[in-house]
Amino acid sequence: MMKPALFACVLALALPACNRGGGGGGSVKLDNDDNKTLYALGLIVGRNLAGFNLTPTELDVVKAGIGDAATGKKPQVELETFGPRVNQLRTKRMSAKSDDEKKKGKTYEETAAKEAGAERTPSGLVFKSLGGGAGEQPKAADTVKVNYKGTLIDGTEFDSSYKRGQPAEFPLMGVIPCWTEGVQKMKPGEKAKLVCPSNIAYGDQGRPPTIPGGATLVFEIELIGVTTKAQPAMPQLSVPPPSGGKIAPPSGGKVGAPAKKPAQ
Repeated sequence: MMKPALFACVLALALPACNRGGGGGGSVKLDNDDNKTLYALGLIVGRNLAGFNLTPTELDVVKAGIGDAATGKKPQVELETFGPRVNQLRTKRMSAKSDDEKKKGKTYEETAAKEAGAERTPSGLVFKSLGGGAGEQPKAADTVKVNYKGTLIDGTEFDSSYKRGQPAEFPLMGVIPCWTEGVQKMKPGEKAKLVCPSNIAYGDQGRPPTIPGGATLVFEIELIGVTTKAQPAMPQLSVPPPSGGKIAPPSGGKVGAPAKKPAQ
């Protein structure tokens, strides 16, 4: 998250174009590298504004502040007073948005859990096998290869290995908890649907601008196979070593020292 001073600086640099471009960006000409770079700057600013969930009227207020700062006009409010409130407002708006996403997600999860063959686990995961598969299920410490598609509950697709044309490979301990749990319930060759509440997905922060905070996620996964099995743990000593728990060095000397020769 940007600090207030840096956030204000980026906004002041970026937004003269907002008033010229009509807010949508469709009328600007990206006919040289400088303009393309400035447009990229606008994208960065827009992504930082996304958490505020601005209405069109509120966006106009933001544009006015940027325009005044960029043209050297006298600010209409004291930046020292209201600048520190920027992140507070963002946090408040994001929290409200997250709560709304959770409510919608809960309704979706309850419906999904009632589907034939669906199972709801104590974590909140809704797991439904779509068929196929044989062999041993992976363990949490294994590395697996999968194809998958991820969507929001409204069907908006945010990721797909199918579209990239290449399966994904990763250790199960290195992904969101929903996947760590759900893929362990699958057998190689099996396809399944995972409905993941936000608490076992990306939480209240989400992954803006693609995944809102508090969002329930839906994955269709095909487990191609387990590529690396977890190595078994080394056996532990069941009894303490001699000499009061310390390993005694040979012949009373240092560890690794040769034994003393007997006297002639």
